[in-house]
Amino acid sequence: MWRSVCQDVSTALLARTRLHGLRYIVSPPGGSAGRRIFWLVALCTSVGFLLSWSSNRLLHWLSFPTYTRVHSEWAKELPFPTVTICNNNPVRLLKLTKSDLYFAGHWLGLLLANRTVRPLVLDLLHEERHAWFHKLTDFRLFLPPRHFEGTTLEFMGRLSHQLEDMMLSCKYRGEACGTHNFTTVFTRYGKCYMFNAAEEGKTLRTTMKGGTGNGLEIMLDIQQDEYLPVWGETEETAFEAGIRVQIHSQAEPPFVHELGFGVAPGFQTFVATQEQRLTYLPPPWGECVSTALTSGFFPVYSVTACRIDCETRYVVENCNCRMVHMPGDAPYCTPEQYKDCAEPALAALSAVEGSGCVCRTPCNTTRYNKELSMVKIPSKTSARYLEKRFNRSEKYISDNILVLDVFFEALNYETIEQKKAYEVAGLLGDIGGQMGLFIGASILTILEMFDYAYEVSPHRNTLRASGR
Repeated sequence: MWRSVCQDVSTALLARTRLHGLRYIVSPPGGSAGRRIFWLVALCTSVGFLLSWSSNRLLHWLSFPTYTRVHSEWAKELPFPTVTICNNNPVRLLKLTKSDLYFAGHWLGLLLANRTVRPLVLDLLHEERHAWFHKLTDFRLFLPPRHFEGTTLEFMGRLSHQLEDMMLSCKYRGEACGTHNFTTVFTRYGKCYMFNAAEEGKTLRTTMKGGTGNGLEIMLDIQQDEYLPVWGETEETAFEAGIRVQIHSQAEPPFVHELGFGVAPGFQTFVATQEQRLTYLPPPWGECVSTALTSGFFPVYSVTACRIDCETRYVVENCNCRMVHMPGDAPYCTPEQYKDCAEPALAALSAVEGSGCVCRTPCNTTRYNKELSMVKIPSKTSARYLEKRFNRSEKYISDNILVLDVFFEALNYETIEQKKAYEVAGLLGDIGGQMGLFIGASILTILEMFDYAYEVSPHRNTLRASGR
């Protein structure tokens, strides 16, 4: 009985189904065996192609492909980026006291480990400073404190180049600005200064035009006469004179020693910038991160925040102290700890490939493209005017004074978005199209198959038999 019912249902399904070719395998009655075999082979071949192409589309979907969309948008006004500036020289030589030199002289490369003057240093100093330096380094009658007084943060803050001493003029969008428009921040270069940093209770500066004169223009004296003498390759001295500049978003801490560019004295440097807003996809389509770091040092995740966080944890774990640019509540490293532990630890961390600080891209970030150009200052015609204005010689101006002009190239920004190239809707559309192409099937055809399976199921036939 059950076999008869199954045969009746199967014959009826095969005769009426919308699945192309299936009906010709069983109908019309009395059809030749060759014809049925032909349609059976054709159907099996089509099903094979369907499975092959569908599996290809499924594997493509499981590879989570992406594409990048780039487009430009115009704006009535744009928030001006943060501009961080650092003098290449971290410590002013003429501001050092005997106590400073006693504790930090070896770290700064001025003294040997036994606190005697490094011979090459005297050769590099101007002759008129020899007597002053000999007196400063004569520790025979000096009664030093038992420990380094204060902190390295206070030391760097006091001895770094002060903005009020360096700044000769400042303009933003043609209007005067000053040191009160800058925020102090500590980096690997010591004490640095940020223009238009995010501060609670203060609105960010914006600009409504592109081109020179519509951004930040500052004139600085780098005070090269107060640079530490360079006798060789040391950690805290620089071969170059000038300032280091980084242009970045307010949500991102400065990382000037790696991401900054140099501005030389004796030149006016023009920096035309364009804002880029980048959007990346999280796993499995991409590798971006959107959650803040667990340390809580930085409220917004960025690659630089991750790098600083990683370096901080590494130095604190290995040296039980932190450098002046590192966040947290660990004590600041003393000059001796800087020399013996912190700086070697950072160098070792950078040298380890793969197991160092691995920081993924944030899902949303803003960066600024830059185009630099420069002209020589002073010109022959302006040299005398600048000499009188600043009471400095033309040589001093050429060796120490620079002008930095940062502005938007145009009032537009570029949006770069990583998007999903193949989603579920595309997968279903492709498989549905291939089902229609190869076997003439649809979702309703699949429902017919399920209905057929139910009709021939033992449970269904048991209920039918009991009803009789």
